[in-house]
Parts: sequence; C-alpha cells; structure tokens
Amino acid sequence: MLDTEKKIVKVASHVDIFLKNYLKKRTENTKLFNALKYGLFSGGKKFRSYLIVTSGKLFNLNYKQLIAIGAAVECMHSYSLIHDDLPSMDDDDFRRGKKSTHKVFGEATAILAGNSLLTLAFEILSSNNININAKSKINLINALASSAGHSGIAGGQYLDLKFEKMRVNKNLIIDMQNKKTGELISFCTESAAIMANKNSHRKLLKRIGLDIGLLFQITDDLLDLYGDKNKTGKPTRRDKQKGKATVIKSLGINKTIEFCYELLDNITDKLENKYGSRANSLVDSVNFLLRRDH
Repeated sequence: MLDTEKKIVKVASHVDIFLKNYLKKRTENTKLFNALKYGLFSGGKKFRSYLIVTSGKLFNLNYKQLIAIGAAVECMHSYSLIHDDLPSMDDDDFRRGKKSTHKVFGEATAILAGNSLLTLAFEILSSNNININAKSKINLINALASSAGHSGIAGGQYLDLKFEKMRVNKNLIIDMQNKKTGELISFCTESAAIMANKNSHRKLLKRIGLDIGLLFQITDDLLDLYGDKNKTGKPTRRDKQKGKATVIKSLGINKTIEFCYELLDNITDKLENKYGSRANSLVDSVNFLLRRDH
C-alpha cells in the first residue's frame, strides 16, 4: 500500500471512531437510525477528511478538531450519496461493494436517513468538539451550508440529471462538476483558513479546492470507464449507459488526461508558491488522485 494511502486509511479510521463515539449517546434502535449508520459507515476512502487534515498542516492546526470537521463532512458526503443512488436520481443499486441504502431500507427511509445525516453535519460543526471563536464557527457553518445547497451539491445533482443525453460544452460540464463535487471539496481546503482565522487565504484555498474537486471527479469518471468493478465497489461504464455529461465525453480520452495533468500542475504550483514545504502532504494527496484505482 502506498504511503499516502496508508495515511488516508489512518485518518479514515479516526473519523469513524469520532462518529461512532458521537452516535453512542443516541439510544435509538429504529429502522431510520440503522439506515443512517448503514449509509455513514459504508467504507470509502474518506479522502475529503484527509484533505482537511493535510490542509490543516498549512497552519499547524489541532488534529482532533480537524477530525471533527472531517466527521461533519463525511456526514454531508454520505447524505449526498444516499440521495444520488435513489431511483428518482441516478438509480444505483450498489455503493462501495454493498447494496445502496434504499435497496436495504426502502426509498422513504433512505431519503430520511440522508436528511438526518445532512443535519448531523451541522450538529457536529456547532458542537463543543470544535473549539474556535464564535465568528470562525459561524463562517465554518456558513461555508459548509453553501457547499450543500442550490449552489453546491444539490445544484450540481440537478444539472447532472438535466444534462443527461444532451450535448453539453466543457464549461457547462465543469460548472456542474464544480457544484456537485468541487464545492464540498473546496470547503475541505478553505476550512483550514477559517479555522486558523486567516481570511486572506480563504479565496486561494477555495479555488485550489475547486480544482482538486474537478480532478477528483474526472478521475472518478475515468474509473467508471476503465476501472474494475470489484475495486470500485459498483458497476462500471454506467455514465455512458445513462448518457452522462462528462469532460471525457466533451474532450475525448487523450485530451482529458492532458487536462488532468494541467490541473495537477496548476494546483501544485499555487500550493508550493504560497506555502512551500508546508504544502507537501496536500500536494501528495492531490497526486494520489491520479494513481488511485478505486
């Protein structure tokens, strides 16, 4: 296992421990609560949490507090995946090698589980687990909220469905993917500046996060085309079947790969020019995107 991947796995385990401890105070044993946990603890790399930790190294931030923010982001991400898989959305029966939440618990319960995870994200952010000044905490909550709604995940999913089987130009596809994937990932990088009360860094780190998100989404689309379903945990080549609008469809394979390396170089240059060696872990995490097979 690559060194970066080992570090990602370690952060993922710490986020899971945080979430399991946080949920221990709940005494419920309902179908809804079990569906919530099923969607939340479904495996996955938790790459977003790792981005939070590596971005935090830019300002030498407290690791435990970064893990708490990662836990909130994973709640948000899990909510989006549960809803994405619904029959009225992408209609996917499998996620990370397991049946999708709606296939196990039913569609109505899956919707409510997703809604519950969305609110749990803000419960964690507003809790005492994140010990920062009130203004920074409000900024943190506001930034995560912006990444989730019509200008973020929800808006991106709307466009993703709207663009199916349509001829869409590259700029519109990038706008859609920035919303669907990039906004939450940009929160992961921007959150470090918010936590450190370095407001002058927020715009740069958000822009870098959007580019990382775009790179993440394109590599995900490449895995859908060429990946092994036993490693990705879900059927492959679904984008083509559904007529999804992707950068690959717009540019073709060779130009898409060139575009990925242009994104990587741009991200790396911005980070190294601004932060020097403090950005090493974050740069390594971005390079990992081009090496991953799941």
